[in-house]
Amino acid sequence: MLIETLGAARDMGRLNQILGVLIRHGFGDSVRRLGLTEQLDKAGHALRWDHAADLARLEPPVQLRLALEELGPTFVKFGQVLAGRADLFGPEYIAEFEKLHSHVPAVPLESLREQLREDLGGEPEMVFDRFDAEPLAAGSIAQVHGARLKDGSEVVVKIRRPGIADTIEADLRLLGRLAAVAEAEIPTLRPYRPVQLVRELARSLRRELDLASECRNAERIGTHLAELPWIVVPKVHWAHTRERVNVQDRISGIPGHELARLDAEGLDRQLLARRGAQAVLKMIVQDGVFHADPHPGNVFYLPDNRIAFIDFGMVGRLPVRRREELLHLLLGLVERNPQTVADVLLDWTGDDHSVNLTVLEGEIEAFVDQYHGTPLAQLDLGRMLADVTAILREHKLALPADMALLIKAFITLEGMGRNLDPDFHMTSEALPLLRETLHARYQPRELARRGWQTLRRTLAVAEQLPHDISRLLRNARRGRVHVGIELHHLRRVGNQLDRAANRLAMALIIAALVIGSSIVMTVEGGPTLFGLPAFGFLGFSAAVVCGLWLIRAIWRSSHRHDSGPDD
Repeated sequence: MLIETLGAARDMGRLNQILGVLIRHGFGDSVRRLGLTEQLDKAGHALRWDHAADLARLEPPVQLRLALEELGPTFVKFGQVLAGRADLFGPEYIAEFEKLHSHVPAVPLESLREQLREDLGGEPEMVFDRFDAEPLAAGSIAQVHGARLKDGSEVVVKIRRPGIADTIEADLRLLGRLAAVAEAEIPTLRPYRPVQLVRELARSLRRELDLASECRNAERIGTHLAELPWIVVPKVHWAHTRERVNVQDRISGIPGHELARLDAEGLDRQLLARRGAQAVLKMIVQDGVFHADPHPGNVFYLPDNRIAFIDFGMVGRLPVRRREELLHLLLGLVERNPQTVADVLLDWTGDDHSVNLTVLEGEIEAFVDQYHGTPLAQLDLGRMLADVTAILREHKLALPADMALLIKAFITLEGMGRNLDPDFHMTSEALPLLRETLHARYQPRELARRGWQTLRRTLAVAEQLPHDISRLLRNARRGRVHVGIELHHLRRVGNQLDRAANRLAMALIIAALVIGSSIVMTVEGGPTLFGLPAFGFLGFSAAVVCGLWLIRAIWRSSHRHDSGPDD
């Protein structure tokens, strides 16, 4: 039963709430196509199919955003994940997803005390020299309070909301089941890979729930950026940091969205844009670990044209192979080499699709080639990446999740740079670093290092080879080696031959009945039926029935062959 598929009775209340919100925001048809309405009616849950007239006048992307906001933190985070999937959704949806915010009131300090006592080992007023009861900010997962350590350091204390982990896990469980049903029941949703998107959301949310993991991310990135003295990452105070609470230095500066203050404070906008781009490019291209959400709310501008990054709950990771592919993609775009771009993107999208690769490759090449002869300073790298993902979306191809996240960060970064300096061009900052990094990979020392690693792996395989062959032969002697060949076309041919043989056998039986009955008809005496020898009459009757069955079977087989392939 579908209700059993969706989960136990403990989830039914939340399921009702989700469906009610979707219906109110104009997604009743999707609920019907999931096959849920009849089941819920049987369970005694009435649903209203009407929704307010003002909601009905809104565009579908706006309706979806409002529905996600109303459904709470799990679904808001889901929308924020979708905001990075320009390869799946059009710009009108991405623009709405980027507006998603959780409108949640702060939790009173008294409701946090018990949890804080467990994590800090005492009352916050005793652990800290000062602890502010009023929060500085409140989000769907955690809220932030100001405090001062005993040594006089000003810090922020990030506290996870009580019970939020259980709420999110319940929502993820239900959302995963709904995604599986949607992928099975609504074919038009399959290109969006709902099950994969929910898995991606689950990984992201579980990382964000661990506030100590955020601090580990911050320290790792801070270590990588130590060679850039103008980049600041808040110091973590591990003595007071746990899974449900973390303590970091408080950053006092100009928030990223208050650009009007930069000129009054005497900061150099052009220099800030270049330094920010250099830092993020280093994270992505060289280090393989990057701040995946560098929007203005997570950036502060400090005196001496320094930049501080905060909130490392969402971090992207790129293995060495991905970084090499990214290098070739960006160089292909910057240097207007369409074949390189096409090769990388086709590798990323994989082989699990039926798209016409010749057409796709031609479109990518035509897109990149249109920039041939364009001055480097006029190239908009973020726009080019967005246009490439739009081409993939038209062909219903999805990028790997890590690359979709990276492209979103790239586009956001270039937008911030343009806000600081209208003449900022990411390509001017990226090209020297890309060439330097690619050049470094082919230095003799680096080539020798990679060659040595390859040789070691090859020797390890060769060392194991005698043992593996010995084990294979031993299993073969014991009859434990099985070879299986799956040939679907041969199986279909075999089925067709089997049916043909059955029909031939039936034809022979009919012929035998006709001949035998004819002989019986010539024999005098014995029982009669309708004035005819009984056995002859019954034989002819059986032959007629079998003949009609054979004609019907042949007609049905021919009809199936005309209407489609016979599987």
